[in-house]
Amino acid sequence: MTTFSAISAQLEGQAIEVPSWAYGNSGTRFKVFGSPGTPRTVEEKIADAAKVHEFTGLAPLVSLHIPWDQVDDFAALRRYAEDLGTGLGTINSNTFQDDDYKLGALTHADPRIRQKAIDHHFACIDVMDQTGSRDLKVWLAEGTNYPGQGDIRGRQDRLAESLATIYDRIGDDQRLVLEYKFFEPAFYHTDVPDWGTSYVQVNALGDKAYVCLDTGHHAPGTNIEFIVAQLLRLGKLGSFDFNSRFYADDDLIVGAADPYQLFRILYEVIRGGGYGPDSGVAFMLDQCHNIEKKIPGQIRSVLNVQEMTARALLVDAGALDKAQRDGDVLLANEIFMDAFYTDVRADLAAWREERGLPANPLKAYLASGYQEQIEADRVGGTQAGWN
Repeated sequence: MTTFSAISAQLEGQAIEVPSWAYGNSGTRFKVFGSPGTPRTVEEKIADAAKVHEFTGLAPLVSLHIPWDQVDDFAALRRYAEDLGTGLGTINSNTFQDDDYKLGALTHADPRIRQKAIDHHFACIDVMDQTGSRDLKVWLAEGTNYPGQGDIRGRQDRLAESLATIYDRIGDDQRLVLEYKFFEPAFYHTDVPDWGTSYVQVNALGDKAYVCLDTGHHAPGTNIEFIVAQLLRLGKLGSFDFNSRFYADDDLIVGAADPYQLFRILYEVIRGGGYGPDSGVAFMLDQCHNIEKKIPGQIRSVLNVQEMTARALLVDAGALDKAQRDGDVLLANEIFMDAFYTDVRADLAAWREERGLPANPLKAYLASGYQEQIEADRVGGTQAGWN
């Protein structure tokens, strides 16, 4: 089996974007919970995100959500982030929290509402121009609840037209990534329910449009690593939203429900050329921490991705290829499983120390006093949250 020393250099430069909304309050349909120390401003969110990078070395960028993170001067916000040792990453649009979008946004039958949604995306691109962000990520909470409620094909046509209008505004060094989700909040049909629909739409746009794969947005039992392999094969995997789910879109800590699935996904990413700074595939988290503390939750998340990346890199590709070609089913599976079962935690701890990082980032953060400081200082005002 491949040794850790042989793959340690490949861990250099791994970058996992963290979402600004992970530091705000969140919950379920029934309750959004407040917690001491929750940020009240986007600056406080970025300060918390910078702590994740400080202790792990894995999170150099913060994804923003518009209008949740709206400020008057995004260039100044960029400088603020850079002063804290981090940067601003993907810009996420929001067309699901306005009454006008109850029956759709980019797919709406009313051209006035479609244009309003398009204009929002234009505004997001303006933000990207100021923050230096590469990706505009689009997730649409659009669909219908009842048969006959809407023209399914007509909605696809309107979606294509709206996306093309937005795409035409994208800069030469910018990209549009279209996320999908197989249900919720529309329960009869969803306008972008799967990777195939997203692929069809972005493929029609051009070479600056890609699919975003959220690991929690699939039916139970879906082979997500197969989707990863297909999108890489087609050159259309733009980004991941890493999270974990037990029954649907829980947005829990990645790897919490099924670390073996995360390992399998990352193996296909590496095997397909989707890993590394030159791959073009962005690793991002899309998580909310509604009962656990937020900064520790993000630290645990990026460490889980790093650990399963290391294990996936340990797969002996040559031996696996030979076993596959020989038709040796059990040996091929054994080679694969040997890498997954390898405990790399001590190796990663030593690897971090060699690079001036704490061996145990979570323990170091908890001992730093930052959590107690923000809980004492952030009193008063309105805590940030997704609702």
